[in-house]
Amino acid sequence: MLITKFIDYLQYEKGYSKHTLKAYQKDLDAFKAFLLNTYATDNLTEVIYEQIREWIVNLVNKGLSNKSVNRKISALKSFYKFIEKTGDITRNPLQGHRILKTPKKAITPFSKKELENLSLLFKEITSFEEIRDYLIIEMLYTTGMRRSELVGLDLTDINVGNKTIKVIGKRNKERYIPLLDFTIELIDKYLLYRDELKTNHKQLFVTAKGKPIYDSLVYKIVNKYFKLISTKDKKSPHILRHAFATHLLNEGADVNVVK
Repeated sequence: MLITKFIDYLQYEKGYSKHTLKAYQKDLDAFKAFLLNTYATDNLTEVIYEQIREWIVNLVNKGLSNKSVNRKISALKSFYKFIEKTGDITRNPLQGHRILKTPKKAITPFSKKELENLSLLFKEITSFEEIRDYLIIEMLYTTGMRRSELVGLDLTDINVGNKTIKVIGKRNKERYIPLLDFTIELIDKYLLYRDELKTNHKQLFVTAKGKPIYDSLVYKIVNKYFKLISTKDKKSPHILRHAFATHLLNEGADVNVVK
């Protein structure tokens, strides 16, 4: 049975959680039941997109949100990608499918008060990881750079004399961002701790073992500290970027300059 084969693949090869496996199983069984009730067949290898589109319409008419429908179709798409790779079908019927539009949730940036409270957590810095984490949060907020840009920073990107940092953005575009005096002070302190690691990596930010940091670690760092001082649902580097832009605009900065 193809669904069972797919679920086994997700469990044993991909290591998906029981909750996720249960959701995938439920969605695929529901689609198979729809085929049987509507088209008198449960042959998943002969499905065409028009049948899937009919299922989508059926789900929407039942009152499901676009987000819920997209999740179900995502499960179906993964299934068909899998059986295409195994050779059970020659063409994915969901190839070219466009997800349903979902309303974007308004992003609530961190307030100045929250950022002030966060700085109090770092009043007494006694370890490499504390100074690194503080500098990461400080730089994300005071420069507005993206998480990927911060991860990609090299030691040579900092120009203390000019009080700037070089950032490589999308499509490899370079831009130079001014640094606050306080941020430069933090960088100096961080580099003293970093030197003790005796790492040969050129990246500015490294782990306690001297290895380059990575995207998910930056997310964990931001989330860890803001959990202590904020009740907002989202506590990510992206929210810090929004806080940077919002606070600049509130202080009278030109919107085009901020962009």
